[in-house]
Amino acid sequence: MEKKFVIAILLTLIFCLSNVSAAETTAGEDVNPDDSEVPFTILSRDSPSVDSEIWSLKIRMNDDAYQNNTTFEITTQICLNDGVCDPPVKMDATIEGQEHTISLTPPSDHTYVNWRVKAIYEDGNSTNYPFGDWYKTWSSCWNQDGVYGGIDSSENGCDSDDESIPGFEMLIATTAIIFAVGFSRKNNYQK
Repeated sequence: MEKKFVIAILLTLIFCLSNVSAAETTAGEDVNPDDSEVPFTILSRDSPSVDSEIWSLKIRMNDDAYQNNTTFEITTQICLNDGVCDPPVKMDATIEGQEHTISLTPPSDHTYVNWRVKAIYEDGNSTNYPFGDWYKTWSSCWNQDGVYGGIDSSENGCDSDDESIPGFEMLIATTAIIFAVGFSRKNNYQK
């Protein structure tokens, strides 16, 4: 009887937690920290993030954390419109006193940039902000469950001019010219 009771409680908790998590994220709305719950403030952040353009984040550690020799690690993760997310990346932040700055260039067709801060205390303990989740900066053209949105979206989805391989057209054109010259010389020698 006790096993069934424990299983029922665990299942109830799992369903409750998933509903809370899903309710907190709305497609197209950035997820930001509550200044009263974190040891930092956002000084600047690019929003929305734009395909193939530099995205930057600058935060300031609060005075108490700074005086207690706390250090920060900022981790990012980029998720794409096809539903795939890249592995998280610990960023190399530029640190000037209490200010930490990172930047990255999202690829074409990204949905959002996830980011979080890990506060590492002098005693070696640490806390993730947010705990178990990510802050989120949505892109200028995103896809969430087949629905497109953002300032660069259209009814057809995301219009991207960077989908070709860089230099690929030049390679094709050069190859075509070489073949044309080669064939014309071959025909001249055969006459």
